[in-house]
Order: sequence, then C-alpha cells, then structure tokens
Amino acid sequence: MDSFFKLGERNSSVSTELRAGLTTFLAMAYIIVVNPLILEAGGVPVSAAVTATCIGAGIMTIAMGIFSNRPLACASGMGINSIVAYTLCGGMGLGWQTAMAIIFVEGIAILLLVLCGLREAIMDAIPVSLRHGISIGLGLFIAMIGLKDGGIIVANEATMVSLGAVTDPVFLVGLISIVATVVLSSMNVKGALLWGILIAAVCGIPLGVTAAPSSIVAPLDFTTFGAPFQADADGVMGVVKAITTPSLLLFAFSLMMSDFFDTMGTAMAVAKQGEFLTHDGKVEDIKPILIVDSVAAIAGGALGASSITTFVESASGAADGGRSGLTSVFAGILFLLAAFFSPVISCISSAATCGALVYVGFLMMSDVVDIDWSDILEGFPTFMIIAGIPFTYSISNGIGLGFIAYVVVATVTGQFKKIRPLMWVASIAFLLYFLML
Repeated sequence: MDSFFKLGERNSSVSTELRAGLTTFLAMAYIIVVNPLILEAGGVPVSAAVTATCIGAGIMTIAMGIFSNRPLACASGMGINSIVAYTLCGGMGLGWQTAMAIIFVEGIAILLLVLCGLREAIMDAIPVSLRHGISIGLGLFIAMIGLKDGGIIVANEATMVSLGAVTDPVFLVGLISIVATVVLSSMNVKGALLWGILIAAVCGIPLGVTAAPSSIVAPLDFTTFGAPFQADADGVMGVVKAITTPSLLLFAFSLMMSDFFDTMGTAMAVAKQGEFLTHDGKVEDIKPILIVDSVAAIAGGALGASSITTFVESASGAADGGRSGLTSVFAGILFLLAAFFSPVISCISSAATCGALVYVGFLMMSDVVDIDWSDILEGFPTFMIIAGIPFTYSISNGIGLGFIAYVVVATVTGQFKKIRPLMWVASIAFLLYFLML
C-alpha cells in the first residue's frame, strides 16, 4: 500500500490518509441528502436518487484515488443538479431520462477534449497570475459555502447577504465548528478539521440541529440506472432525444463549459492544500484527474445522479493531511457504505462542517501575496476572478469574467502578444456561454 500510493515519498501515513478521507467524506456528506431532494423536483424518485448519488460518488471517488493518486473526491455537483431539476425538467418539461442523457452526452464531449489534450492545453495557457486568482477565489468560495451552511451568513432582500441570527441553533453550531477548528489547529492537534466537525455535530444534538436518524438501514433502488437509455414520457429514448434536438445540444455545451472550468479550479484548490501545485500554479499530473472527472460526468448521467464532478470540499481532506489517492479510496468506500446507511450519515448537518470549510478558505488566501497588484494586466483580471467566483456563486462564471477581462486589458494596453491562442479560444467560448445563460 505504501509503495502504490507513495505514502513515504509524500510524507504521509495510512492513519493520516484514512483520517483525511473521513474528513473529506463528512464535508461532502450533505450531498447524500441535498442531491436527491433537488432531483426529486425533476421527477426523479428520491430513493433511487439516494442510491445513485452514493454509488456514483463512491465508485468515481475510488477511481480518482486509484488512477490519479491524489486526494480528490467526486460527487454530484451542486448547480448542475438544479439545472437538471428546475430548468430541463421543470422549465422545459423534459423527462428526467432526457435530462440525464444531456449530462451523459456532455460528459462524453469533455472526455474527448481531455483525450485530445485540449483541456490540459487550455490550463497551461492560463497566465500565472490568473491561476493564483483561481486559488484565492476558490478559497473565498469555500469559506462562503461554509458560512452559509453554518447560518453565519444568510440571504437578505435589502443587502443580498447579511449576518444570521446569533440565537439561531444552526448559527451556534456553525460558530462552535469554527471555534473548535481554529483552536485545535492553533494547538497543532492532528485531525483538527475532523475533530471540529465531530465536536460541532455532538453539540448540535441538544440544540436540535443534529437529528436522530429515522432508521438505520435504507434499501437500494436502482430505478435510475441506465437513465439515458430509458424511454421518456413520450416513449422516446432519452439519449436519442438529446442528440437529435439542437436546443438540447446547446444546453449540453453550456453544461460542458461549467464542468470544464469548475474542475480546473477545484483541482488547483485541492492541489494547493495537497502540495501538488507547482510554483507557477500548475497541477502536477493533471491528465489522470481530468480523465476520471470526465468519466465521472458520463457516469453521473448513466446512473441518474446528475453530473458527478470533483468536489471543492476535497480541499478539507487535503488540508487535514491527505496527500495520496488513499484518502479518496477511503472516502469512496464510505460513500458506498452510505448507500445502505444514508439515514445515519444524513444526521451530520452541513452546519457542523462550517469550520473545516472556513479554515480551508483561510489557508488558500496565502496566494494573494504572489500577485503584482501594481500591474493592471496582472491585477485586474485576477481581481475579477477572485470577486467573481464567490459573488456569482459559480467557479466557471468567475473564471470566465477573469479570462475576458485579461483579453480586454491586454488588448487596450498594447500587450496583445501576451494573449496565448487558447486564451482567445477560452474567452470567446465564455462569451458565448454568458450569452446563452
């Protein structure tokens, strides 16, 4: 095991990797409950969505660990699942089989781009300053997710966002999670992020935030497996409708753009914490990561779990010491077990993970000193990424704003030659993507 996962080479151990895997799993466990509830709005049976979510995440996270040997975990992506439920199924009236077929087609398209080297080439064409900006923006985004889940920040019609009610039990659990994580980290306690989650979860019991499970074991439901090849309500196979309808192919392109750059940003964020990001902002051995992530999108559509993608919460496990694929393998095994014990796993509230995500966001701010803010070409596009990712609540949107800003600033300042051809391609693609939103 040590030689396969290179634990000694990466100054890690089996116990550290298993602990990091548990931290990652707990930080992501909310998806077991949230994804089925969202997909239910699109007509997907809840029990089947739970099975698909857990098994899809488990298989693809294990695959990520084995083939990339990096501490990255995969699960159904937030955002795309909402598009499936509320736009494709709800707004356009498509059956969930066709919606999953669109995900399936989009995943195949991304995989082809990876195999031909285009996805990796675009990543290499990104200026170093923008890579740092992506890492910082992801840090703020992760922290924002944590603060939202912990009730520390809430939606407000007048100010868009505001401080939550300090007497709210969810707020208190989130605050306990942050305090416990920071205190334990300051004391150099091993597994501080994991302990922060567990302490907050226990404290949430008397506060009514950590609920008792309704049952222990839940039966598996494979109804959604093979969704793209099932007949829709009108009797047409989902994948046939997806590839023969121009408007649906445009949707596949839109989803592909989101998946394409979300994974790039996530990989950089986790690589920063997992110590496999080079000094110039490149992710080491990125191709296996991109291949597995692309296959995960295909698998998500095939299983009926929505698009499965690399989760930014993986950074919590990397920050807790995860350095190899063993972290992912263990997290994946936990997801497979969760398919049977989902009522118990769902008791860990997202508020309890608040501290881990906020602390990871803090760690990722370190890149801010590597940016030359006096150079408008380096500073302004980077700022657009940093601000765009959390403020639009989208990794791909923030990256797109930064890419377009870079091309515009470089052109008007006479630094046209600094724009690599693939940056032009990516910026134009983003412009089209924004016009389609």
